[in-house]
Amino acid sequence: MDFLHALIVFCNFVAVPALAYGSQLALGALGVTIVFGILRFSNFAHGDTMAFGTMVAILATWWLQSQGIGIHPLPTALLALPIAIAATAALLLATDRLVYRFFRSKRSPPVIFVAASIGVMMLFHGLVRLIIGPWNQRFSDGERFIVSAREFKTATGLNEGLAIKTSQAITAVVAVAIVAVLFWFLNRTKTGKSMRAYSDNPDLALLSGIKPERVVAICWVLTAALATVAGVLYGLDKSFKPFTYFQLLLPIFAAAIVGGLGNPVGAIAGGFLVAFSEISVTYAFKKVLGYVLPEYLAPDGLAQLLSTDYKLAVSFTILVITLLIRPTGLLGAPRQ
Repeated sequence: MDFLHALIVFCNFVAVPALAYGSQLALGALGVTIVFGILRFSNFAHGDTMAFGTMVAILATWWLQSQGIGIHPLPTALLALPIAIAATAALLLATDRLVYRFFRSKRSPPVIFVAASIGVMMLFHGLVRLIIGPWNQRFSDGERFIVSAREFKTATGLNEGLAIKTSQAITAVVAVAIVAVLFWFLNRTKTGKSMRAYSDNPDLALLSGIKPERVVAICWVLTAALATVAGVLYGLDKSFKPFTYFQLLLPIFAAAIVGGLGNPVGAIAGGFLVAFSEISVTYAFKKVLGYVLPEYLAPDGLAQLLSTDYKLAVSFTILVITLLIRPTGLLGAPRQ
């Protein structure tokens, strides 16, 4: 019985939050991976692209709520997603036309694109803060929990209750659906196959009749969709604050690089690895250990390796270790 109680506590504070957070990081890392695979540069504006998409979703959600439109018990933000994706896609396509296309025409090296993306990042960050402000914004409505701790205790008679938030369940379901559709698109459709061909060899793809600018446009639309969905799911699960999305860039890049930059499967695996590492290392295991260990071995302290303030340090450490030991990532092809 004590082991079951320990398992419930572990699921409440480590397993379930890490699955939700890992899904959000995986979607974010997929967006970074697609841009790198097609355009061959690391897009440092991705975190603030997520913030922009989420901001549009919040504004659309507030408007829908003011009109009395909702899908209770699910959050109204799900209805706002198509609007947010369309607005973000328009912003990225405009940015590509005004910024990145010029450097492509000059065949600029990747470092120039990276520098340009940093400028775009600052522009997006300022735009979001100007429109919606720098403060926390909560936009989740509907039922908060699918399973509450009180209901679980009543149904099972256990001392510990399992709680699963609606946002966590939605994150898992939506992430699985998005990943399945993305892989079907890339592997089964003519457009997806042309994108993979362009990623493998742009010059050969051009000779085969593939239109580069069309591939690039589709790349930005996919990136907008992934960034917006990831940002909205993160905001529903926690809250929205522009600077938080700026900070998300580090764990997202860590996930993409750990899995193998340019490898979609690696991005997903890296997202969950980073999420479980961040949460496990910063969680206080005192209560869990109190259930599974004899009383004389139970810890007096929190049994916490690092404070939650050091979550980003965990991502950074994982990133540095990966770059030192296997720069191509866990699922990336080793250098010849």
